[in-house]
Amino acid sequence: MTVSLEPLRRIMDGLVHGSATGDTLVAGRHRAFIAAHLAAGLAALMAMPLWLAFAGLPSPAVAVAFLWLVTPLPIAAFLSRTGRYADAHLLSALSLTGLVGWIAAFTGGLASPALAWLAVVPAEAALSGSRRVVVSAAALAAAALGALWALALAGVSPVPFALSPLFAPAVIGSAVLYAVLIAIRIETVHNEARLAARLGDTRYRLLADNATDLITRHTANGDVGFASPAARALVGCPPADLVGQGLFHRVHIADRPAFLRALSEADRTGEAITAEFRLRSGAGDTGPYLWAEMRCRPVIDPASGRTVVAVTRDVSSRKAQETAFAEACSAAEQANRAKSQFLANMSHELRTPLNAIIGFSDILEQQLFGRFEFERHHDYARLIRSSGEHLLDVVNTILDMSKIEAGRFEIHVEPVPVAGLVDSAIEMMSHQIASRQLKLVRRLEPGLPAVIADRRACKQILLNLLSNAVKFTEAGGTITVASRQTGSGVIIEVIDTGIGIAPEDLPRLGTPFVQADADINRRYEGTGLGLSVVKGLVHLHGGSLAIDSAPGRGTTISVTLPAERAKPAAERRVADRDAVAFERERRIA
Repeated sequence: MTVSLEPLRRIMDGLVHGSATGDTLVAGRHRAFIAAHLAAGLAALMAMPLWLAFAGLPSPAVAVAFLWLVTPLPIAAFLSRTGRYADAHLLSALSLTGLVGWIAAFTGGLASPALAWLAVVPAEAALSGSRRVVVSAAALAAAALGALWALALAGVSPVPFALSPLFAPAVIGSAVLYAVLIAIRIETVHNEARLAARLGDTRYRLLADNATDLITRHTANGDVGFASPAARALVGCPPADLVGQGLFHRVHIADRPAFLRALSEADRTGEAITAEFRLRSGAGDTGPYLWAEMRCRPVIDPASGRTVVAVTRDVSSRKAQETAFAEACSAAEQANRAKSQFLANMSHELRTPLNAIIGFSDILEQQLFGRFEFERHHDYARLIRSSGEHLLDVVNTILDMSKIEAGRFEIHVEPVPVAGLVDSAIEMMSHQIASRQLKLVRRLEPGLPAVIADRRACKQILLNLLSNAVKFTEAGGTITVASRQTGSGVIIEVIDTGIGIAPEDLPRLGTPFVQADADINRRYEGTGLGLSVVKGLVHLHGGSLAIDSAPGRGTTISVTLPAERAKPAAERRVADRDAVAFERERRIA
């Protein structure tokens, strides 16, 4: 029948402090210390009933010795609770020295065979791995001998125990056996350390041999002290060729300052530094260059002290993508500039003859140089003028859009009263609204503050929104112009009861030359630039544009513009009244 020790091992693992569980070797040392001291303390507790059964009540000296034998239990608990391995060894050395000194005092003093256990004290302390603990344990053993020698010189001798002839061989033999057990523990610790080192070296070799990134260790002057086998995959040479200045000589001559600067900064600052450089691959001095990225950071090498470890990888494909992306961006910018320049030139070239066409057709329509023989000629002149004006509006809109996209549309901000702005736009659109048999509703919140914006741009925003609302609202519908104040400024809304916009078309609105009704047989004319100009002008003012619409439900377009600080209600009413009067006087003039 085989007895499994796995449950006992799990119990011991549970007693190891959490700070020691991350290292297998350290956890093994803690586990062995706790197990040995628990076994010693429990053995002492089990021996007490046997002593009482065979020897009766112990004397005070023997009782103190028994209490001393139980001290390994609290020492094991101390290590389990704190994880302070060196301090636990020091407490163990103190306990063992005191116990040996106490027993020796009652069993012959300096002639007691129990003093053989003092040799065990520094030997067990060696398991701590701390020179301080070993020296302290040796000092405690020496102090115990000194105390016994001082008692002997002073003639102070406690009443000795009645010793059996087997006492001396038993004590010395147990000390030798305990020393052998300590030696076995030391050997076990050394074997575990060698196994851990071998396992770590094997894992490191496994990672180094199979990693695609080159790992190098550099000295203070940048020379390579170690290179991983990935050198063959990265630059096509054995690792030995990169040792010393081999890697430096493969760096492109123009990138060598960046290479050395990264290593120097990492060593000086203690932080991770990244550098990109060209690295020659292949044999000889004429091989092709690849782009490499090196990330280096300082580490402490137990053998050579502070050193810099670098990980280098091939980033040629990424650099190629970045180059292609930069070229594509440059080509797109050039195309956009060419488009803007083309639109600006074409707009200028078209406006000159259009002004002439509109002017002469207006003269003909008014019959300033004589009446037409046929009334149809008068209609022709009117159609020429209206078509020319429409084409001029399109050209001006295209020109404004190109200026906005090129960032050359200048705005001059000033306080603009909202009431006057709305009334001016409504008056300019009143003829179109009346001709389409639409109802207009003006709903402005009392005491609105003035918007801080360009007056001409704001009027164009309102005219474009009203024009769209008129265009897409059937006869008998309603157009509402509303405005209210919010925490972020003033909101101006144009609400219509027109055909509405499908949800899938909403994201495309505001894109130049894009209309929601883009079918070849669409019912409504237009270039799709009106809302684009509105969007651009609103963004120039730092405002925002929102669209809420659904087919058959109409459309609500909200424009938010920055406003000046709030004024008292009476002052705002006077300002609105003055602004409306000013707008009317300016239009009359």
